[in-house]
Amino acid sequence: MPGLLKRRAWALAGLVATLAATFLGLLLVTFVIGRVIPIDPVLAIVGERATTAQYEAARSALGLDRPLLTQFAIYVRDVLAGDLGTSILTARPVLQDIARVFPATLELATIATLVGVLLGVPMGVVAAVRQGRLADQAIRLLGLFGYSMPVFWLGLMGLLLFYGELGWVGGPGRLDTSYQFVFDLDVPQVTGAILVDTALAGAWDVFRNALTHIVLPAGVLGYYSLAYISRMTRSFMLEQLRQEYVVTARVKGMPEWRVVWIHALGNVQVPLITVIALSYAQLLEGSVLTETVFAWPGLGLYITQALFSGDLAAVMGGTIVVGAAFILLNLLSDLLYRLVDPRSR
Repeated sequence: MPGLLKRRAWALAGLVATLAATFLGLLLVTFVIGRVIPIDPVLAIVGERATTAQYEAARSALGLDRPLLTQFAIYVRDVLAGDLGTSILTARPVLQDIARVFPATLELATIATLVGVLLGVPMGVVAAVRQGRLADQAIRLLGLFGYSMPVFWLGLMGLLLFYGELGWVGGPGRLDTSYQFVFDLDVPQVTGAILVDTALAGAWDVFRNALTHIVLPAGVLGYYSLAYISRMTRSFMLEQLRQEYVVTARVKGMPEWRVVWIHALGNVQVPLITVIALSYAQLLEGSVLTETVFAWPGLGLYITQALFSGDLAAVMGGTIVVGAAFILLNLLSDLLYRLVDPRSR
């Protein structure tokens, strides 16, 4: 028993050290980006008409006149203390801004991932079982379109058809203007996710309006996720369907649905967890174009507007949050490995 506790303590210490080193590397990358990006944070603060004395005073206040190693140490200290700087665009702390916009991105990416998983996994299984047949070709063609079409073009075409011509969905933004006032005044904002908060408050008219707005951007991102997940599921399943245990199960007369959906699919859970986690992380950081097209007030749109405004603190803060999301999702996938695969425990 003491040996087991010792091994677990070492494993936990190794995990913490790995996470700390990864996060430190993330901070180093963002720090370097902040120094090489062609944006002068001092000029963005004082303006082009500032005198040399004002410029130098602001530069000294930001600590940019110190050695780079000292600047990095101060940067790490501030980030660990929760200080990501102050946004020039909003004049508020960057962490406060991100806490306000990130729930919108999280809600959008979560629904898109659910669409990708619930449709992509069954489609990948069917394509593997029907390899070379019409169903396989159709699913692979659908996935190819998902990879080939730019997401901003797909979003624009979706708005033109389903909003502009047919009127089936809501337009840009998370809510219509009238419902936005109702949401701001009457709905307690517990999570920041409109669908969750309105459901908790019982504001079903606002919920329905929010649903009409999120269905198209989530569908666009979900299609991209579906293409990736279905292709990877097909590859994993093809490998499993060639294994001897599958042949043995079929020879013994086991029903085909059980061979495919229980045994073969069960053995691809571990790599599928990685694929889904990576897809989710990519949607969290890769929704910039989608949020821009749909005027979705999330992290992607926030970073884009900050970049165009020369708001370096906001850009670096958003980058840190996205990188931290990748780290946490990788950690979560490692923990899920241990739940679904006893060999990794």
